Amino acid sequence: MKTPQLLILLLTILVHVAAAFPTERGGREKHASWDDVNVVAHGLLQLGQGLKEHVDKSKIQMRDVNAKLKAFNSTVAEVQRKQQEQDEALKAKSEEVEERERLAAQLAEEVKAKVEEVKQQSEDVHSRMDRLEEKVDKVLTEPEVDSNYSDQTGVPFIQRIMSAQNRRIDQLVEKIQQQQDKLEKQSLHLQALQRKMAKRVKSHRRRDEETALRGEAEQSDTKSGLARDCHDLFVRGQRVSGVYTVQPENSKPFNVLCEMTSEGGWTVIQKRLDGSQSFNQLWESYKKGFGSLNGEFWLGLESIHSLSKQGQYLLQVELSDWAGREQAARYRITVDGEEEKFALHLEHESSLGVQEEIMTTGASGVPFSTADRDNDLAADVNCAELLSGKLASLKSLLKNQFTKILKIRTSKVSM
Repeated sequence: MKTPQLLILLLTILVHVAAAFPTERGGREKHASWDDVNVVAHGLLQLGQGLKEHVDKSKIQMRDVNAKLKAFNSTVAEVQRKQQEQDEALKAKSEEVEERERLAAQLAEEVKAKVEEVKQQSEDVHSRMDRLEEKVDKVLTEPEVDSNYSDQTGVPFIQRIMSAQNRRIDQLVEKIQQQQDKLEKQSLHLQALQRKMAKRVKSHRRRDEETALRGEAEQSDTKSGLARDCHDLFVRGQRVSGVYTVQPENSKPFNVLCEMTSEGGWTVIQKRLDGSQSFNQLWESYKKGFGSLNGEFWLGLESIHSLSKQGQYLLQVELSDWAGREQAARYRITVDGEEEKFALHLEHESSLGVQEEIMTTGASGVPFSTADRDNDLAADVNCAELLSGKLASLKSLLKNQFTKILKIRTSKVSM
């Protein structure tokens, strides 16, 4: 029975009890009884109100608990789905490795069979040579016969036999040489296959380790709630450009400037507007980053490396000259760690302007250089010092144009 109905029932009982009091009592006693009834009724109303508030709070708490359980169940289902996809990918890679190992074993068996064939041919040649030597020795040791047989048993006849045998031997030696050349080529090919197999096995192991680390990172990201980059924010529904805090895999959180477009979220790694920020900086400054995210800045080599190592990233270079003309180009980008001197690797992706006049990728893998760290490939000059410390590893690939904005984004919607 609901609380209001219970209160009404209690009030009805109280009214009937009050009406049953004797009428011959004095007016003072009658008034006192009604006061008691009012006090009891007021207490019951307060009790009912308290019970109602308690029930409402309990309902709200139950709804919150149900919402949290639904969110947790969806997160667990997503993690299970990703784990299943990773398991299927690993299974396919394992089958590919097994197939390559089977092909390598088959090739090794073929090489072994050909080696045995060459050995047999070599033994055949040796046996023929031994028989030839025996015939020659026999002819030389036999006494001279009648002149009627001189044409068949004389020196010219022996010379003809020797010449024919020599030609036959030369042919056999040539065949053996050809077989040996083929064996050497096949051996080199087999060694190359073995090296490729070893590299692929190492690559698969490294990917497995990275996958495991990535799974742990995704779980930690789910707990912390921080996005891995600006495109991750875009995927989560963020559409407003501005400064956000991100946390790449196995990295500490840091602030970035995000530019949200219809293509996705771009993480700006360099922005130049009016020359208010000096880019003639030393190694530590370029490593940690400098400037203001609300103005001109350089994000920092460590931050760029932590972003680019998460997967495939696109670099968009936006350039402008002093006449106000602007161009842009895109490249696949990877930045190594400090142990490789933050070497830059570029691969042509697509052009938004005239690609040939903006950038060349021939120097991909150039270490980063500053005025106090000469890591460039030029032996007679420090390019960073010559260019006043302006992004030596990127500026050496750019022509006489002003680098306005450098920004990166994942090349896939999901990483």
